[in-house]
Amino acid sequence: MAATLGTLDQLAARVGGRVAGDGAVRIDRIASVDDAVAGALTFATDERYLSGALASAASAVLVDEGLAPAEPSKPLLLVPSARVALASLLQMLRPPRPAAFRHPTAVVEDGASVAEDAHLGAHTYVGRDSVIGARVVLEAGAYVGARARVGADAWLRPQTRVMDDCVLGERVALFPGATIGSEGFGWAFVDGRLERIPQVGNVVLGDDVEIGANTCVDRAQTGSTTIGDGTKIDNLVQIGHNCTLGKHDAIAALCGLAGTTTIGDYTRVAGMVGFKGHIAVGSRVTIAGASQVWGDVPDGIMVSGAPASEHRERLRKEVTLRNLPKLIARVEALERAAKKSD
Repeated sequence: MAATLGTLDQLAARVGGRVAGDGAVRIDRIASVDDAVAGALTFATDERYLSGALASAASAVLVDEGLAPAEPSKPLLLVPSARVALASLLQMLRPPRPAAFRHPTAVVEDGASVAEDAHLGAHTYVGRDSVIGARVVLEAGAYVGARARVGADAWLRPQTRVMDDCVLGERVALFPGATIGSEGFGWAFVDGRLERIPQVGNVVLGDDVEIGANTCVDRAQTGSTTIGDGTKIDNLVQIGHNCTLGKHDAIAALCGLAGTTTIGDYTRVAGMVGFKGHIAVGSRVTIAGASQVWGDVPDGIMVSGAPASEHRERLRKEVTLRNLPKLIARVEALERAAKKSD
């Protein structure tokens, strides 16, 4: 970490904010409220955390304009969105991108094309007839199979794998252990035995896609499993063969998409969601955590539950079910009263 990140005024200029209080205070770290010490900039993304941030040992607080108190107890860095500004400031703390380099243990097979400014770490492998674009980083143990294509500025962390014939767009990020193009899960019963159906397609990732640690994206049976530009997928997610994901989707950890699931653009999927397969989920959909999606979902709604259904309607049904014992008791009381009157 740098000895100092700069003054509060300098940080405000970086994120397009303004300072309330002493802008000359120097900041050497960014920390949560619980970890804040003198010299730290802490942050409050909503009212729940603001009082704690102001009472902490931090030298200043990053906060939304609309949350700022009239007379703050310490300097504030005021911005339209604390979350967006925090993302920009944290970029200052990330280690630099590895420079052009080729380790002696790196293997580049015949016919492969590797940009001169690419970085090939220890024990990396580039298969026959593959193309590694400008400024690509392959960290230690990264594997790129035959005839694969890795676009400019992609960054493959340690032990990632891009299997034969797969295509990665520009600025793709694969985190440790991610596998792109593993064999799809296709089987058929033949004479009472499960026999593998060959999966001969590939995977195509658009630009700015990120794939989390130990996530697997299966190659298509035929054609391509595709993930659109800007989509972000968390750790430990399974994307089955022939799935099609749109642009700027966000899928949290432990989700599983069975084969031939289609998801539109700008859809958000919380953790531990399962998809039946051979279904279509629309654009701008929100799927609550631990849902089970068994059928098509139209554009623009929120679904939850197992099986998943429109969220508000499901909540109404749950309220009805909670009231059901009282309703049954009332009916039984009325029946007893009716029998006595008879």
